[in-house]
Amino acid sequence: MVKRLPMKPAQIEEIFHRFAAHNPDPRGELQFINPYTLLVAVVLSAQATDASVNKATEPLFRIVQTPAQMVALGEERLRDYIRTIGLFNTKAKNVIRLSEILVADHGGMVPPQREVLETLPGVGRKTANVVLNIAFGEPTIAVDTHIFRVGNRTGLAPGKTPREVEDRLEKVVPSAYKLHAHHWLILHGRYVCKALKPDCPHCLIQDLCQFKGKLLVADSNAPRPSKLLPKNKKMATGKASAKAGRKRAVSKTGKKRPAKGR
Repeated sequence: MVKRLPMKPAQIEEIFHRFAAHNPDPRGELQFINPYTLLVAVVLSAQATDASVNKATEPLFRIVQTPAQMVALGEERLRDYIRTIGLFNTKAKNVIRLSEILVADHGGMVPPQREVLETLPGVGRKTANVVLNIAFGEPTIAVDTHIFRVGNRTGLAPGKTPREVEDRLEKVVPSAYKLHAHHWLILHGRYVCKALKPDCPHCLIQDLCQFKGKLLVADSNAPRPSKLLPKNKKMATGKASAKAGRKRAVSKTGKKRPAKGR
């Protein structure tokens, strides 16, 4: 297998320049009110869509906006609000427990340090990166399934694990674009560079992307004549055409006349 050459800095600069020109102020799609409700929403979003989380948290966040209010709500009532989200039992336990910890150890505030965030139940590196980026303006890059795919498919940041992709992105993304890089990449992966049917014809960075299948995808709607036929079918088609030509060469009186071009 031929190994792809790493992208040049000028190419990476151009990729993010285009993203910024197209969407100067990208935003995440999870709904939240403050750093605490953002943290809860991100914890709930594990293995769930943002849309499903927003549907559940919209009524929840009307009555719960602080860790103390969540603790007062209790695990059983919280489950009633989030039961439409996958793994809601485990997530309810984690949200109540992390809320208790925030009240007891952090004055009801969300800590702005990754190491501390990662000690909370249900909070891993990706969740901590999202909270740090959106709530505290840190230039972190949270690698989810969309960013992992985009990083590998385009050649921007290839890696075998989310952490490898994150480390590569941290290294190659120009500092001027790093604050919004997470949002640009996740939105690009969600709506353009999709898993099953990437929309290459409408991609902002198609000419810079190293995806080998991009031209095939771009031409997927083009007519494909005999290329899809097996060889024997092609031969049969050719014989039928020749036979039809000979028939056309016979006049209405039954006499043959020379075929054109001979």
